[in-house]
Amino acid sequence: MNDSRDGTETDSCREVTRDDVRDYYSKAAVATQESLCCPVNYNPGDLSHIPSEVMDISYGCGSPVNRANIAPGESMVDLGSGGGIDCFIAAKIVGPEGKITGVDMTENMLANARKNAEQVSKNLGYNNTEFKLGFLEAIPVDDESTDVVTSNCVINLSTDKEKVFREIHRILKPGGRFVIADIISDQPVPQEMSSNRELWGECVSGALTLDEFINYSKKTDFHGFTLQKDYLWKVVEGIRFYSYILTAYKPIPIEQSCCPGKVQVIYAGPLHAVTFKNIQFPMGVPVEVDEDFASVLNSHPYQEMFNIIDPDETPSTDDSCCS
Repeated sequence: MNDSRDGTETDSCREVTRDDVRDYYSKAAVATQESLCCPVNYNPGDLSHIPSEVMDISYGCGSPVNRANIAPGESMVDLGSGGGIDCFIAAKIVGPEGKITGVDMTENMLANARKNAEQVSKNLGYNNTEFKLGFLEAIPVDDESTDVVTSNCVINLSTDKEKVFREIHRILKPGGRFVIADIISDQPVPQEMSSNRELWGECVSGALTLDEFINYSKKTDFHGFTLQKDYLWKVVEGIRFYSYILTAYKPIPIEQSCCPGKVQVIYAGPLHAVTFKNIQFPMGVPVEVDEDFASVLNSHPYQEMFNIIDPDETPSTDDSCCS
């Protein structure tokens, strides 16, 4: 699909602001905007408890909740929650012991979400959702209070993406993860396109490249990335914009020991070998690492890939620092 638009003279003279994006989506909360509708295929079973009008103002580019492996009792924060579709899907998954928080900067969207939340809670038989007014760059959620952060085609709308990733890191519990559906460009968006308010609102002009997205995440100490490319969204001025699902984890702090022992780690596959932290792990071959590094490999998302041999089975012979 090819698409090309020219910005107005005013658009080309200044950068897009948060107010521009908020005004754009305030209108989208009142009437369906066809230009924002991406081909998201929700499972009908996930929608049975949700009022049909919620779908009319749902403008995501993926289904992050279904990729997040959310467990009953977990807490989730959805950024740019809009009409609430992903929050309502998650509300059923986490059950009455879980907690779902939607954050959006658009009053009209929040009003719709809160209204439909009443019907969702009646259909489920419990109420575990709340919707808060707030910005991605200043999320109104406590530090280290949530298990998973999701967003559905929203990060690209922020004009300060590094601050967004810092905020996601702040609110996640150690070991928590983000699962983000977003539009990713195959090359950097030029300045003249990034000043086009309409294209910005359509999740085009604010898109990051895959390298940019991962680098912003790494700056805030996320690790364990997995990527899934879903589909080509559109082509604008020769730039391809794809829908991706991206997942990464917040590290669990490692207690430093005076005399760390050595642990044997075996990479289980499926690749012939992988390199991590400049250490190569051939499949099926024991590799010796220190206990701190082994604890990382024994946590999400690596624990399915590595077999850790009990350090008590391979005691260190050098205990001079622990005497």
